[in-house]
Amino acid sequence: MFSPKPRRSHLFSSAKTAAPIPARHAALREALAIASLDPAVSAISHVATAHVGSAEVDVDAVVLTRPDGRFYLDVVPARRVRHLDEEGLAQIALRELGLQQLVVTAEDLRTEPRRSNVRSVWSYKDRAVPAAARIGILKIVADEGPIELGRLLEMIRGDRDPSAAVLALACSDLLELDLTSMRLGPMTVVRPRT
Repeated sequence: MFSPKPRRSHLFSSAKTAAPIPARHAALREALAIASLDPAVSAISHVATAHVGSAEVDVDAVVLTRPDGRFYLDVVPARRVRHLDEEGLAQIALRELGLQQLVVTAEDLRTEPRRSNVRSVWSYKDRAVPAAARIGILKIVADEGPIELGRLLEMIRGDRDPSAAVLALACSDLLELDLTSMRLGPMTVVRPRT
């Protein structure tokens, strides 16, 4: 008898995660996609539990690593409801781990043009990019330095539309796109990932 593979839709993965992150809430998944495309974020991890004294505490924290420190992602619409004692212990554990709080509100998630841009780019996260195309695109961006997306697309040779490959490479953390200052288009700045 056929038994379907269990769905793992609540797990989030990206090029910046070493292991899948539990993300049952849509707002948390959206915040994770934003972090995955944010050039300032170098890694995303999950801390399930921590110790406060001899007690093991359920912290269920998503951790973003950036040049200015390590932050736990506090997505307001996705906050868990905990008893006061549990919340207090979790906050102590997070402080002892050296994590700073990064609050993300529903309004932050709706900020345009970033919201539309991230959704557009992230829709290409599972797109495979052939090695020759990947190497060619990365070489152009490395040689040209920051380049406008329209100019980059004109420089890419091939019979297929290269925009899907460029967006997939951004999802793979190989290119940086400016997704905050304007709608995704020919003037969007593309940089090599540093």
